[in-house]
Amino acid sequence: MEWFEKYLIFLKDALVGLGVPAEQGQLAALGLVYVVLTVVLLLFVLLLVKRSRAGAGKKVDETVSEGEAAETEIAEPEEPAPEALEPEFVEAVPQAPDTLPDRAGEPVQEITTPPVEEQPPAPRPQVPEEVVEPVSMFDRLRQGLNKTRSSLIGRVDALFSSHARLDDEFIEELEEILITADFGMETTQDLVKALTEQAGTSDINDPDRLRDILADEIRSRLSSGSAVQEIPQQGPLVIMVVGVNGVGKTTTIGKLARQFADEGKKVVLGAGDTFRAAADQQLQVWGERAGAEVISHAEGSDPSAVAFDAARAAVARKADVLILDTAGRLHTKVNLMEELRKMRRILGREIPGSPHETLL
Repeated sequence: MEWFEKYLIFLKDALVGLGVPAEQGQLAALGLVYVVLTVVLLLFVLLLVKRSRAGAGKKVDETVSEGEAAETEIAEPEEPAPEALEPEFVEAVPQAPDTLPDRAGEPVQEITTPPVEEQPPAPRPQVPEEVVEPVSMFDRLRQGLNKTRSSLIGRVDALFSSHARLDDEFIEELEEILITADFGMETTQDLVKALTEQAGTSDINDPDRLRDILADEIRSRLSSGSAVQEIPQQGPLVIMVVGVNGVGKTTTIGKLARQFADEGKKVVLGAGDTFRAAADQQLQVWGERAGAEVISHAEGSDPSAVAFDAARAAVARKADVLILDTAGRLHTKVNLMEELRKMRRILGREIPGSPHETLL
C-alpha cells in the first residue's frame, strides 16, 4: 500500500498548493479519492446495464426471426385449380318451350293480368286552425300593470290585513312599500302624514277604512298633477331631463318630442348625455321619428358645450321647445350635480326669461 500512501501525499501537497489548509489536506485527499472511486463505480454499473439491455434486444430479434421462418415453412400449399371439363362429357341442355302443352296436346294460352288502377290517396282530415283573437289595447294595458298590482297593491293589502291598528311598525312598513314602488321620498312622507292625520282625528282602526283613505289620497294627487307649462311668447320652453341611470330619460324625451310635434310645435333636442355609448344615436332616432332637430357633439365631450349649442340653435331656429338630455347620475355625486348646475346656468343665460322645467 506504499503506492497508495505516496498517492495520498501527492494529492495532499497538490490540494495545499491550491489553497486547502495544511491540517485538512490529508482529509481532503481522502475525500477526493472517495469521489473518484464512486464516479468510476457508477460508470461501470451504467456500462453493464447498457450491455445487458443490448443483449436482451438481440435475443428478442432472433426469436422473432425464428418465428417468422417457422410460419413460412408451415404455410399450406395452394390447391391446384380444377381441370376444365372435357367437351365430350358436357351434355346439351334443351331449352324450355315458350308455351307448355296441356293434356290434349294443345298449347296453353298465356294468362294476362289486367293492370291495377292506382287509387288517389285518401284526403287528410281537415283540422280547424285555432283562431287567435287580437289582444285589445286595454288587455295589453292590464297585462303591463300586473307587475304593479302584484308588487304594490298585493303588498298593501297584505299590510292592512296583518295590522289591526295604525302603529309605528305599520307606518314603517308602509313607507318601505311606497318607496320601493317608486313613489319617491317626498310623496311617501306626504301620504303617510295625511293617513296618520285622518286616522288620528277620526280614531280609525278599521283596515278597510284605512285602505280607502290611502287610495283617496293617491287618487287626489294623481288628478291634481299640473301639466307642462305653456309655450312662452318669447323664447322656447326649456326642459332638462335628469335622473339616475336606466330610468328611461332618453325614451321620455322621444315621447315628449312627439307629443309637442303633434301639437304643431317646433322642437329641438340636445344630446347632453355624452358619457353613455351611442346615447346621441338613440336620441337621433327619436328625433327622426318626431321630426325634431338634434344637436349633438362627439362622445366624451363637455355636456355644457352641448347645452350652449342647443340653446343657441333653439333661439336661432325660433323653436317652441328645447329638451336637453343628460347623463345618468346619483344625487350623492357632488361633481356630477355641479355639472348639472353649470348646464342650468348656461341655459338661463342663453335663453333669459324663458320658463324652465326640470324632469326628474
